[in-house]
Order: sequence, then C-alpha cells, then structure tokens
Amino acid sequence: MSRIFAYCRVSTNEQTTANQIHAIESAGYKVEEHRIVSETISGGVNAMERPAFSTLVNHKLEAGDTLVVLKLDRLGRDNIDVQQTITMLMEKGISVVSLDLPSRDLASAEGKLILQMFTAFAEFEKNRIKERTKDALRRAKKEGKKLGRPEATSTTNAVQEAKQEGLSQSQTAARLSISLPTVKRHWNKTAA
Repeated sequence: MSRIFAYCRVSTNEQTTANQIHAIESAGYKVEEHRIVSETISGGVNAMERPAFSTLVNHKLEAGDTLVVLKLDRLGRDNIDVQQTITMLMEKGISVVSLDLPSRDLASAEGKLILQMFTAFAEFEKNRIKERTKDALRRAKKEGKKLGRPEATSTTNAVQEAKQEGLSQSQTAARLSISLPTVKRHWNKTAA
C-alpha cells in the first residue's frame, strides 16, 4: 500500500507551513501527521543539503510512496536542482505530486513531458548564465577593471608593521591570527 508524505518548506522563522499543509489536505491528500515533514530553510539551498528533506529521502521514503508538495518551488528555486531532485526520487520509485502543475503526478506521461520541459529550460538557463558571466567579464576587462578579490590593504599593513618590528613570518601569523600562506603573500608587498 502506498504511503503519502508531504514536504512543506518556508524560508524564515516568521513564516509557517500551516497553509501548505491545509492546501495539501484540501486537495484530497490525507497525510498522517508523522509523515508531514516541515522545514525552515532557504529555497536556495540544494534539496539534498537540507537536513529534513535529506532525512525524508534517505530514511523515510520507500519505493511506491508518494511525495506531495504544494508547489515545485518548495523543492527549490534552482530549476536544475529541482529537476535533478525529481528525477532522483522517481528513480527510487517515489511518485512526486506538485499541486501547482496541470499534471500533478510527475510520473505520468504528462508529468514526464513537464519534467522534460523543465530539463530543457534548466539547460537553457544554465547556458544563459554562462554567457552573461563571460560577457560581463569581457566588458569589465575592456574597461580596465581589476578582476578577482580586492587587495586586503589592512592585512598588508599589519604584516608590514610586524615585519618592521622584527617578527618572523610565523610569529606574524600567530600575532595576527592569520595563516602562514597569507603572511607570505603580504610579506613583500608595499604597505598602503
């Protein structure tokens, strides 16, 4: 017999998952209380890096179970992560139902079509991000902007002061509570 689980997520402690649980039950899904998994964590965190979701997938869900979410964005904001998560769940024999989609069951023929469209859009999104990043880097270089992390002048100054006092590089690292490689990077720079 198939068991039904619900995954509800909010991003901040000021929010509650009560409305999500109510909407899932109103849609006709009777989920036993111990099978409702609620979590307060950003949707920007990959699904399998979320403690409650990871525990749900690795220790509770079994083949034949159904996982219900109110909206796909409860699984995550990143199209690629959402698509990979759904694919992983389906490969484990777990049905995924999202109440915000025209075809709620993503294992159905319509659901698989929706998943394929998400995959195509995710790939498109990933390629567009790469293109925009490359364009921005080229433009910044052309404008003469220095790329990379800004120089830590305060660190350089502190290292140079310690050097002037006659401290060794190891002593400087200990005094400033920084790593020896950081001291070495700033050892021969000119203080600002």
